[in-house]
Amino acid sequence: MAYKHGVYVSEAPTSLTVPTEGSAGLQVIFGTAAIYKAEKLENVTEPKLIYSYDEAVNQLGYSDDFEKFTLCESMKACFDMFAVAPIILVNVLDPNSSTHATKVSSESYTAVDDVFTVENAYPIKSSIEISGLVRGTDYTVEFDSEEKAKITLVSATAKGKTTGTVSYKYLNISGERTAVTETEIINAINKVKEVYPRFNMTAGLLLAPGWSHKADVAAKLQAACTGINGVYTAECILDISANTSDDVNATAYTAVKTAKENLGASSEHAIACWPLVKSGSNKLHMSAVMGALIAYTDAENGDVPTNSSNKSFKITGTCLADGTEVIIDQNEGNVINSVGVCTAININGYRAWGNNTCAYPSTTDPKDRWIKNRRFFTWRANSLILTYFQRVDDPANYRLIESIVDSENINGNSYVARGLCAGYNVTFLSSENPITQILNGKIVFHIYMSPFTPAENIEFILEFDPTAIETALTGGE
Repeated sequence: MAYKHGVYVSEAPTSLTVPTEGSAGLQVIFGTAAIYKAEKLENVTEPKLIYSYDEAVNQLGYSDDFEKFTLCESMKACFDMFAVAPIILVNVLDPNSSTHATKVSSESYTAVDDVFTVENAYPIKSSIEISGLVRGTDYTVEFDSEEKAKITLVSATAKGKTTGTVSYKYLNISGERTAVTETEIINAINKVKEVYPRFNMTAGLLLAPGWSHKADVAAKLQAACTGINGVYTAECILDISANTSDDVNATAYTAVKTAKENLGASSEHAIACWPLVKSGSNKLHMSAVMGALIAYTDAENGDVPTNSSNKSFKITGTCLADGTEVIIDQNEGNVINSVGVCTAININGYRAWGNNTCAYPSTTDPKDRWIKNRRFFTWRANSLILTYFQRVDDPANYRLIESIVDSENINGNSYVARGLCAGYNVTFLSSENPITQILNGKIVFHIYMSPFTPAENIEFILEFDPTAIETALTGGE
């Protein structure tokens, strides 16, 4: 040991742990993208972390045809209606699948005024090749009203090739749908386990607009909310169909209860919506807009789960799947809410309406009944895992226990001070930590937290006061 003479300073690790917050409203959305319009198709079926509309269009394409390209609903809701980001998109439409796309090895063309159109609709832009020419340099690709590719020869070299052959792939479209099946959507939901390893972000909301109104997809989404990577939790948003062609549907508010039950929407981690909504000329599943609204209100509240009911929904109407307008007044909205389903009502502008998870009315536990409270518990659970993972395998001594208790109580005090909850207290109870358990490497902390319940029912009692009349007339004599 070196000989020391003087004053010396050293540093010890901070005993309080800086909190790492989970991504409360991070949406993970499963469906089909308009990949035929994308500039490039690199790993197109892998989860994509998207921060802007332009990025979404570049990587996955965009179309207003939400029936065929369901991920575009969330692109519009998030980037156009609420300006909220990021989101994670999981596209299931695979250009390399012979089921989803067909390859045309050689198709003859004759250009007129340096323009020609390919034969098949929905050609994949990045797959279009003309021998000896380079896309973007020698020719450009645009789409006409029938979703066929209009190719314009722009370079001197290209304009000299008024006839020739073009190769490409085009999407297989059947009626209003792509060739993607319900089973493929269900299998894709398993990719939620890739979110944290890929992006170091925890999923907050799982969505599949255009698919979640199907019972098997709804069941998969609800099951996928728990045990993500073995530890994380999320919520999902489901749609109750407003289409008579679906096996499970409701075309009137009085049928929502039965439709919800037939859909199997019963999890405390699920939020159900009915009917569809309109935004200008667009018709969207309500889950897409609800997901964007929840993420937006969380972001406005410091990335902490908060009430989304009675917030501006930024829509222009509610409707059935065929576009038929549905007018829902407050009384009818309350009936829908009473069976654990959210909707939208028009009170000086459309507002989201509903505080109950799908577990209501089967459960009245305030932790599992209220959407905001359920999401607060989920958010804290994920945040605790992220924050204290660094302490795993540390010595289970008094310093560790005191550090965790102090750190989390400081966090809790800030939540109380900000009005996020009525109380938040962390304890280390000897009754929950017998010596045999500690010797086996397990320590338990007990957190008592009380996020505020929504003021769903505000009542004023009006009473006529005759004494005021007497006072006014007699002057109090």
